[in-house]
Amino acid sequence: MNREKHLGLLSELIKNSRQTDRNLAKILGMSQPSVTRNRKTLEREVIRQYTAIPNLTYLDFEIAALTFFSTRNSLQAFTDKVSEWTEKQPSVLFASTGQGIESTAFMVSVHKDYTSFAKFQHDFRTECSEHLQDHKTFILSPKADIILKHFSLNSLVEASRNPL
Repeated sequence: MNREKHLGLLSELIKNSRQTDRNLAKILGMSQPSVTRNRKTLEREVIRQYTAIPNLTYLDFEIAALTFFSTRNSLQAFTDKVSEWTEKQPSVLFASTGQGIESTAFMVSVHKDYTSFAKFQHDFRTECSEHLQDHKTFILSPKADIILKHFSLNSLVEASRNPL
């Protein structure tokens, strides 16, 4: 299957991963066995996992936080320690190295309330202090009156086809 057809199938699976292969075949104008074979290829090589994206307020999360931080010593020691620490934190949704705004890494986390957020930040500073030079946090409320765009992956494939 060519890349364009893989992207079409992937796009449909991102929109609704619960669709049957028969329905996907109808949408994409392909045979059902072809969809099944190519879905298996995508699941093996491209798709990390199928998941639901819940409304955070339904799960009683009052705070989402973006924490940007930089290292004071070797990047390898820093990434080893912070990776080990974040793996143990169920509230951390994503963490990665990167660059910008005077930072070398960042993480995205969710918290039930300000008390749990403050404890999380304290634990992070305490556990990782020997590696942290600086850190900054941007917090937001999933209950905010103005949300400019809800988190979704639905446009991801289209964005990969038409980069700005």
